[in-house]
Amino acid sequence: MNKKVTIPIVVGITIIILGIIVGIIATYNQESEISKSNDEINLENKTSGNPIIDEKLNEIEREKNENDFQPAKREWITSGPFSIDRSKYLIGEKIFLLIAELDPNEKGQVVFLRPQNETHYTVHQTIPFDGMKKTAFNFYTDVRLSQQLGTCSIEDIVGEWTVVFRGTDYENLKFEFINEILPGEEDSFIEPVC
Repeated sequence: MNKKVTIPIVVGITIIILGIIVGIIATYNQESEISKSNDEINLENKTSGNPIIDEKLNEIEREKNENDFQPAKREWITSGPFSIDRSKYLIGEKIFLLIAELDPNEKGQVVFLRPQNETHYTVHQTIPFDGMKKTAFNFYTDVRLSQQLGTCSIEDIVGEWTVVFRGTDYENLKFEFINEILPGEEDSFIEPVC
């Protein structure tokens, strides 16, 4: 046979054999991945048969659902240059205070008052402001159980609070802590501290 004819035939057969080998390997890898995916799906749908493990899996699922908590939409209650982000808060939620466009001659204190009883309030926190130093700033605050502040239990937090702007003529703001704890914060509010 002629060498000119033999070389192209050998090269052609080699290419065909390599193509078949590559196809077999690709098919095997794809079937292996499909098998792995099916095994993972089957594991998700099975219970272990062990009540302790099953309870732990249920607990993880409950925590996941609790972490899907979506805070209430901000509604911005305003008095002059002072605003807070909501009218109702869950226990454990942070209060966002926004101070914008203070006049340079405005100086005083933002005072958070918590209800003590039907007619009296107690100072919970005081935040100074001075328009000569800053005309705008933001402040986050939260309310925790504290023996020093007299918030010994949830009952000391729940109710209508007032924000007063000492040194100004701006009207007070009112907001409420409702008797519901922010998911994930339950452990912080279980036991009274005083």
